[in-house]
Amino acid sequence: MNFLRDFSLRMAPADARLLPEGRMAGPMPWVIAIMMFLTALAAATGLSLSAAARGLDADLAGRLTVQIAEPDATQRAQYTRALTRELQKLSAVETVRALPEAEVTAMLKPWFGDGLTSEDLPMPALIDVSMRRAGPADLASVRQTVKAVSNDARVDEHAQWLAPLARLLGSLKWIAAMLVLLMAAAMASTVVLVARAALNSHRQTIEVMHLLGATDAQVASLFQRRIMLDALLGGGIGLGAALITMLLLKYRFLALGSDMTESFGPGAFGWIIIFTLPLMGAALATLAARVTVLSALRRML
Repeated sequence: MNFLRDFSLRMAPADARLLPEGRMAGPMPWVIAIMMFLTALAAATGLSLSAAARGLDADLAGRLTVQIAEPDATQRAQYTRALTRELQKLSAVETVRALPEAEVTAMLKPWFGDGLTSEDLPMPALIDVSMRRAGPADLASVRQTVKAVSNDARVDEHAQWLAPLARLLGSLKWIAAMLVLLMAAAMASTVVLVARAALNSHRQTIEVMHLLGATDAQVASLFQRRIMLDALLGGGIGLGAALITMLLLKYRFLALGSDMTESFGPGAFGWIIIFTLPLMGAALATLAARVTVLSALRRML
């Protein structure tokens, strides 16, 4: 029996024909490539949305705009100087900047055209405020200071304006994460089906190997090796196609000319996760194949 066991171990490479040999043999590598393509796109989208949400929170935290809607230009200028001076006295305020009229006019050009002047349309004075601390008490002190100078002034929180966008980004991020988990489950299910089909097709061969002294672990290792190679090859192809697609989409986003789209991306840590997806997929496929084969072999005996 020891002789037969040694003979089976020497014949292990030939026994790898239990599964289809050759690169991209059978449908499984192609199926894994498609799944990896979709998984990489979903992961990149989720990581990019998460990075965009963090950047949005960092940019908007403690940012305020004081708007002075005084029709009289002289009185409006006086209120602006007084508010700038009073806000700079607050300990919670880091910087205060009154926007020049030319800058306010430039903001309105997309809606009113290049010929807009303060004579055509009375424009409010805007004061940009950056806070060191943005707690409820700090914001309340800013509002009290503004109201003490002018009842026509209004305080707008940047974070409040874009709160719906931040919630949308958060929801899309979790949807992308769920898609990644679903694709991982689908990949594992595919491996289970392929392993069971191979076991059923080569049941008699496996029984002969058992008679020669091969253990369940040795038989399972043959399936693991073949499925791991298929998963690595299919995962690499899927990731390559996903990277090309992401590159094309990046150029489309850059064409929009928005600051937010220029910073839209998974970040350095996100790229590391994306490039390791084929390895994680191969590890998942190998584990699924081992558990499936060992479980089936125990029932077979």
